[in-house]
Amino acid sequence: MSPRFSAECAILFLATLLALAFKAKAGSIVVYWGQDAREGTLTDTCASGKYGIVNIAFLSDFGNGKKPKVNLAGHCDPSSNGCQRVSTGIRNCQNKGIKVMLSIGGGSGGYTLTSPDEARVVAEYLWNNFLSGNSNSRPLGDAILDGIDFDIEGGESHYAVLASRLSELSRGGRKVYLTAAPQCPFPDNWLDKALQTGLFDYVWIQFYNNPQCEYNTNNPQSFKDSWNKWTSSIPARKFFVGLPASRAAANNGFVTTDVLKSQVLPFVQGSPKYGGVMLWNKYSDDQSGYSSRIRDSV
Repeated sequence: MSPRFSAECAILFLATLLALAFKAKAGSIVVYWGQDAREGTLTDTCASGKYGIVNIAFLSDFGNGKKPKVNLAGHCDPSSNGCQRVSTGIRNCQNKGIKVMLSIGGGSGGYTLTSPDEARVVAEYLWNNFLSGNSNSRPLGDAILDGIDFDIEGGESHYAVLASRLSELSRGGRKVYLTAAPQCPFPDNWLDKALQTGLFDYVWIQFYNNPQCEYNTNNPQSFKDSWNKWTSSIPARKFFVGLPASRAAANNGFVTTDVLKSQVLPFVQGSPKYGGVMLWNKYSDDQSGYSSRIRDSV
């Protein structure tokens, strides 16, 4: 073997190692869309090239015997079937390789699951109206969403049954992703049993509005302890750091992009379960430019 050939092989080998190392730490940005009409359309959101997953927020009214209802703020009126046009945006995103989820729950809304039986009923409603099932009254039109996001911040805790039924319904067919947005104090008050099932693909932990585990430059250990606890205790595939996209997007927990890139990301990217960053929400990101400043580092 000639010295030149050996050198070329060594360079190729090193380049391959660097590429694999980059891929191992490469994450994606997740964003919530749907709670502010000023944020633009779903199609525009995905055309920006900033996001790998978009959560449509929210199905905020369900359970307790009620018919589930979507609330997309000023984007459209579901009562007149005005939100069915969102199907166009869903398909446009999916054609770009971007997953689109329906987020259920939220920080406000009338939702609860009063029993395991009701959890199964809601799961079947989600399957028939947003996933691969059949219904004549699909609120977001006939596009098939990639999965369901659990942003549960109140009510009864029968969400393990809901997740299990969704998983059962999808067996042998198109993959249904299950994701969750628990608060950073561990364990989560409403989602712990569901998350312990091992059915969830992605978990974006809300490291905001919870001072005891938010990132604080003066005391980063509480954040690190929380991250380590979540990633070692919950059998999910990937974990994401959930943050407000601007100071105005949450009461507290905002982390500047410089601090995120220099202090937070180097720590969380050391985990084999690191998935990326989740931002609340699209309108706040538009105003701050947060995702544009971090995407090359995520």
